[in-house]
Amino acid sequence: APFDVFLAADQHRPKLLHQQGFGDAPRTYATGRLVLWSPDPHLIEGGDILRREKIPRLAVANPKTAPYGFAAQQVLQSLGLAGKLRSRLVRGENIAQTYQFVATGNAGLGFVALSQVFNIKSGSSWQPPQSMYDPIHQDALLLTRGQNKPAARAFFEFLFSAETVERATEFYEI
Repeated sequence: APFDVFLAADQHRPKLLHQQGFGDAPRTYATGRLVLWSPDPHLIEGGDILRREKIPRLAVANPKTAPYGFAAQQVLQSLGLAGKLRSRLVRGENIAQTYQFVATGNAGLGFVALSQVFNIKSGSSWQPPQSMYDPIHQDALLLTRGQNKPAARAFFEFLFSAETVERATEFYEI
């Protein structure tokens, strides 16, 4: 594809591209944080919502293709609820679709990226402890076709600048 910089939600794909000679060594630009979120300001009061007898549909990203979905699955397993909640799950193909399910009301709550709801002033949320899921390291790769392009190189370096890192730590671990 005609791209100069590749930003991934995981580490696997950039590593493969590098191994196949499509770019420099990948660098981690963020470690995402998972959050259980609902637009309903009264629905979530900690992780106990998941243990209730009746809960709304729960949106999660596909754990086979989406790092946030895999993390959500780990949280549910950590809580011993993966089997119990299986019939309540609405599966998004990626974290963007999962967020849309919750934002549009097609699911009452869902595991989404903290960065997706960071600036939303309404709703309720719970951040599972990091000990419940593997870190969601997200890597960037300067692709071969962008290595001699000043704008691509400048953008890539901007991702790792002190200013960017400082601002990003509000909703990512760097």
